Amino acid sequence: MQLTINTPGELPKVAQALVNYANGQKFFVFEGEMAAGKTTFIKAFCEALGVSDVVSSPTFSIVNEYESNQGPVYHFDFYRLKNLQEAYDIGYEEYFYSDSYCLIEWPSKVDALLPEEYIKVQITVTDHEQRLFEFSKVVE
Repeated sequence: MQLTINTPGELPKVAQALVNYANGQKFFVFEGEMAAGKTTFIKAFCEALGVSDVVSSPTFSIVNEYESNQGPVYHFDFYRLKNLQEAYDIGYEEYFYSDSYCLIEWPSKVDALLPEEYIKVQITVTDHEQRLFEFSKVVE
């Protein structure tokens, strides 16, 4: 599925489209270059999931937990991860296999640890504010 937006104000419709596309699946990886808008989109997606907490980048904490009307939502940013041992140290298994929402930024850093099935969200900068969103279901 592909969607293009021209302004950040259109993010809520893309977030709702992702909720519908997921059809109950709860594990998501978000890919895109630096400053493509991954965290900004995750904020909109969390709102669509009913999160009322302040959503921010977990760049330094690696994981943030938010409460939603559908249970916990775990937001990971693995950008600063130095090695896989750091993921083991935070107990990634408890999060990844919790049947709660898991939102992963910079998934390439933990590629070997990802579950067999997830939804990939590719964000591509196509113009100053324009973004292309591509959703795909991955089964490895």
